[in-house]
Amino acid sequence: MPNPRANRVAERIHEIVASLVTNRLKDPRLELVTVTDVRVTGDLQHATVFYTAYGDERKLRDAGRALNRAKGNIRSHVGRQLGLRLTPTIEFTADALPETARSLEDALAAARHRDAEIAKSAEGAAPAGDADPYKKPRDVEEGEAADEASADGDDASDGDALESGEAFEASFESSENDQAEGVDEA
Repeated sequence: MPNPRANRVAERIHEIVASLVTNRLKDPRLELVTVTDVRVTGDLQHATVFYTAYGDERKLRDAGRALNRAKGNIRSHVGRQLGLRLTPTIEFTADALPETARSLEDALAAARHRDAEIAKSAEGAAPAGDADPYKKPRDVEEGEAADEASADGDDASDGDALESGEAFEASFESSENDQAEGVDEA
């Protein structure tokens, strides 16, 4: 479970360091530096400050050197403004999030390009089987229903089926009568 006090201290350090980088530090290598995140250990003894710099790898490396050079000045300002008994040590780390986002964007662009190629090749293609492979129920007319029933051997005019149904009902009624008489005798 995250420590709420460590989260509050991390947010405050983020505000202080971002303000120092943009307003107080006069190093030209820090002009395009953005503080992205701060993480503090549970005992509040160590803070890791994540940053990004607009530009290429060389500018990011130069920004890291400038931040490490000003680390003591930044830590003393953080200590004065936090009011903690012990000021946390500060470590600056280049944030890998922009590179990860860039690689994800490249992968998504490649996938979009492949999808466009597939859609272009599928424009003139016809389906291999039926255009609609799912069978739909069809409406059966009365004349067709009688024809299908006679083809199956289920002719409604056949008297044998009717007689067997009547015989079943008669035997069912007689068994009910026998049971009812047995209950009355007891």
